[in-house]
Amino acid sequence: MKKLIALCLALTFTTPAFALLIGKVDVQNVLLSIEEGKRVREKLKKKFDEKQGIIKKEEDKIKKAQEDFQKQSLVMNDKAKQTKQMEIQKSIMKLQQETAGYQKEIQDMENEMKKPILDKLKVIIEEVSAKAGVDVTFESNTAPIIYAKSEKDLTEDVVKAYNKKHK
Repeated sequence: MKKLIALCLALTFTTPAFALLIGKVDVQNVLLSIEEGKRVREKLKKKFDEKQGIIKKEEDKIKKAQEDFQKQSLVMNDKAKQTKQMEIQKSIMKLQQETAGYQKEIQDMENEMKKPILDKLKVIIEEVSAKAGVDVTFESNTAPIIYAKSEKDLTEDVVKAYNKKHK
């Protein structure tokens, strides 16, 4: 990527007749703005809220078990205390594992749902870039261009074209 930018800059400065028009697209902004991206976020939020509900119930159970333990610990012998503490600790570890599993599940779901969008988006970006007459198009978040004599932000055009083509 750096070599490509250096090449573009070198060509810009060494060939006076060669004018390079650079396009940029904020893909993250596009994903947040397109209708299909909004639907994906709604599905992910629904799944996330569902998992949060499960986690909250488990947290409440653990909190209740800890409160009960605090109340009963005065009358428990050391062995019973240790057993109860280990049960609570196991419950906490199980919840942490479940939470990590839920996070991975949602992340995998997000990746799976975004892949077809990103594939279609690549085609749209190519079409919009060609129509705009830009020579090179960069994703503005991963390869920010510090300076370009002529630069064109294609993000809004890409959002409009995507929504028009993929209703």
